Amino acid sequence: MKLSGEGEGGENRKRLKIGAAVLVVGAIYFFISRQLGNLDLQQLLEDLSQTLGAWTYLIVAVFAFAETGAFVGLVVPGETVMLLGGAVAGQGAIDIYLLIAIAWFSAWLGDTTSFFLGRRLGREFVLKHGPRFGISHERFEKVEDYFGRHGGKTIFIGRWISLVRAFAPFIAGSSGMGYRAFVPYSILGTGLWASLHILIGYFFSRSIETAGHYAARGAFLLATLIAVVAGTVFLVRWLRVEENRERAVRRMEQHAATRWLVELARRRELRFLWDRVTPGGTFGLEFTSLMATLAVALFVLVAYTVILGGDPGPTPGDETAAEVVGHIQTGVLTGAAKAISLLGSAAFTWALAAVGAALLAWRRRWVELWVLLGGMTIVQLGLAGLESSVDRPRPADPLVSASGSSFPSAHAAHSVFYLWLAVTIVLRLRPGMARATAVVAAGFVLTALVGLSRVYLGVHYLSDVSAGWALGAAAFSLCAATGLVVSQVRQNPEQ
Repeated sequence: MKLSGEGEGGENRKRLKIGAAVLVVGAIYFFISRQLGNLDLQQLLEDLSQTLGAWTYLIVAVFAFAETGAFVGLVVPGETVMLLGGAVAGQGAIDIYLLIAIAWFSAWLGDTTSFFLGRRLGREFVLKHGPRFGISHERFEKVEDYFGRHGGKTIFIGRWISLVRAFAPFIAGSSGMGYRAFVPYSILGTGLWASLHILIGYFFSRSIETAGHYAARGAFLLATLIAVVAGTVFLVRWLRVEENRERAVRRMEQHAATRWLVELARRRELRFLWDRVTPGGTFGLEFTSLMATLAVALFVLVAYTVILGGDPGPTPGDETAAEVVGHIQTGVLTGAAKAISLLGSAAFTWALAAVGAALLAWRRRWVELWVLLGGMTIVQLGLAGLESSVDRPRPADPLVSASGSSFPSAHAAHSVFYLWLAVTIVLRLRPGMARATAVVAAGFVLTALVGLSRVYLGVHYLSDVSAGWALGAAAFSLCAATGLVVSQVRQNPEQ
């Protein structure tokens, strides 16, 4: 009886402690809510924006990098800092496009640092110290196998989960995952993650009342999402049983409203993307790399178009580039720049494209042929549209004559043809060729030199050239991704 009494007394003490804790938390919540109700949150945000100012760039960069590069995300989630940076930009204190670019680059750099840190320390480090944190040898071997099959998806999806985000790049590096398979998913994940959170802070900073209104809706959507996720998990576990799957298919086939879903699901074309968009396959690596290139190129192109559409004057980067050119101008460099610039002219690149198209047609490489013609056509259409919408005056006192709008640089856009040609030769036409890296490097250098020659000659600003490169990269990566999907579908006929 004594022991029973002590047990009941212990339970009562626990209940009293829990009740007291609930009362304390409730009192703190009531006090904070009353204090916040008396604050002018919009004015508070404006004061914060004026205080931080340009320092916001540095703060966002540090936290975006440290999120994974130094595992700070375990203590301070980076979303909070991204939202704060977006709010400061929403008050007009800093530029939203530059902020996204800095956050994107810093987050990617943090992922890369963590990845190579994991590769440097290696499996031995994890196997030695892992058991202290519950990572046994068997569990780590399972992680290695999982990253080999689904590592890219883990990097991309894990970017949205703080605990996974902090460790995923490190484990990817230590588990033997190749950086070539890692980087496209990291670029896409960090870009979407940084852009989304900064834009949320940006738009909601214009009106705190609107943010509160949407926060209430968000709570409802979150509850709905939790219910959907729970239901999906239950359904997936139920469908893992073969008898349950067969029973579900039979019932769906008996009803006209669901029979088409069964027929659609049996097509191989709808499964190849999911089955192959992983680091283990060539298609997955190529497709994801093209999507990453397209995302970065579109961001650069859209950002410059919006910025220069409002103010066509030179950017700080343009002014710095002009100063550098003024210090290095010589007669020899000017002659070389004029020769290199001709390689990016529309007449020269279209002539080379015509020769390349003829050779591709002769070898019956129809996908590469249409990618070439499609990329060049999109570049030409994009140049016409952007030049008319952003009528930017050219820099003063150029070394060669030029007419028309300065934005974007047509030579820079056309010069991406050389990089596309080099990559196509190495990956599609001559896979496994010797000195493949040198071929790609030559295409990259030639593309870069053509664009920079236009800055040197004073007929374009550096921002014009950057936008031209982005336009060309977006056009060719979009066409290449489309061609890759089409060729893959043709190789996977319906069973």
